Amino acid sequence: MHLQFFLLLAAALFCIGVYGLINSRSAVRVLMCIELMLNAVNLNLMAFSNFLDPQEIRGQVFTVFVITIAAAEAAVGLAIVLSIYRNRDTVDMERFNLLKW
Repeated sequence: MHLQFFLLLAAALFCIGVYGLINSRSAVRVLMCIELMLNAVNLNLMAFSNFLDPQEIRGQVFTVFVITIAAAEAAVGLAIVLSIYRNRDTVDMERFNLLKW
């Protein structure tokens, strides 16, 4: 397969993630959009790794690190969302005013 196909797919996934991140009001949807953007980055890492040097596994190693960071981000993000839901009874991003005086 050609590198351009993977890059177009990754760009489309990243753009969908950015659009969802900007326009969503739910905190859970924001976390899902961030995960979608990280998966687009993983796809780019794998595609470039396979295209530039198929014998080395540098792209795969970076992808494993990104997946690890994404799992930690999801766990911390969901813990924060659950804590806010318990205190505010909503996960609407526009109603989070915890840092206001």
